[in-house]
Amino acid sequence: MWIDTHCHLDASEFAGASLALAERAAKSGVSAIVIPAVHKNNFAAVEALSQQREDCFYALGIHPMYVPTSDEKDLLWLREKVATLMSQDQTQDEGTGQPKHAPGNRFVAIGEIGLDFFVPALKEMPLREKQEFFFSEQLKIAREFELPVLLHVRRSQDTVLKYLRRIRVPGGIAHAFNGSHQQAQTYIDLGFKLGFGGAMTYTRALQIRRLATELPLTSLVLETDAPDMSPSWIPHTINTPAELPAIAAVLAGLRAVTPADIGVVTTANAQAVLPRMRRV
Repeated sequence: MWIDTHCHLDASEFAGASLALAERAAKSGVSAIVIPAVHKNNFAAVEALSQQREDCFYALGIHPMYVPTSDEKDLLWLREKVATLMSQDQTQDEGTGQPKHAPGNRFVAIGEIGLDFFVPALKEMPLREKQEFFFSEQLKIAREFELPVLLHVRRSQDTVLKYLRRIRVPGGIAHAFNGSHQQAQTYIDLGFKLGFGGAMTYTRALQIRRLATELPLTSLVLETDAPDMSPSWIPHTINTPAELPAIAAVLAGLRAVTPADIGVVTTANAQAVLPRMRRV
C-alpha cells in the first residue's frame, strides 16, 4: 500500500489520460493519490478528478509560481471555497466522535503553497513581497480551518520556516525536501513530514540520499510530483504515479529495510499528517 502525497494528476502533459494513469497506479499498489492545485483556474479540475476516483484526494492553494497572475480576490475566493467544504463536516462518526465527511468531500489540505526564490524574477521585488503575502495569507486560512499545508520550498527554507513559526498550522508536508538536516528537524518539530521522490533515485543526489537515510522514517512520506521529478530510470520523460513503488524500493535500499516496511510506515505517516484522508 503506497500513498503518492504529491501528484499533479490534472496536468496537461497527461493529455486527458489522468484517470487511466490513476488506474494503472492503483494496479501497481498505489492506494491513494493527493492532487494539489496551483491556481484558482485548476481548483475545479483537481476537485473533479477526486470525485471520479475513491483513491484520489485534493488540496487547494495558489502555488508561488502562479502568484504573479493571481490577485487578492483569488485569496478571498479560496477562503470561501474552503469554508464551504469544511461546513459539510457537520455530523460525527458514532464510533470515533470525529467529523464525518459528506460523500465526495475528498479535500484534505491547503496547497500547493510556499515560496520560490530559485526563479530569478520571483526572488526580486515586488514579486518576492507578493509571494510572501500570498504565502502568509494562505497559512492563515489553514490555521483558521485547522488544515495541514502542502509546501513548495525552493531556495527559501529559512524564510518558509520563519512564517511557519509565526503562523502555526497543524503541520503538513514539505514537498520535495532538499534542505539541511537542521532545517529538516525544524520542520519535524513543527509537525511536518518531509516528501521524498524521484530526486532521491539519482546517485549524484548525495545530500537528498543522505537525508533519506538518516532522518527518522516516521517523518518521511513518498511522492512522485508527476508529471515532473522523473526518477533515474526514466529521466527527461513524463513521470506518472505508477512509478511510486519503484521509488519506494530505492528508499528501502538506502535504509536497508524491505519495501513492505517502507509502505507500512510512509502510509501511516501520510494518513497522520493528512487526517481528513484517514477519516474518509
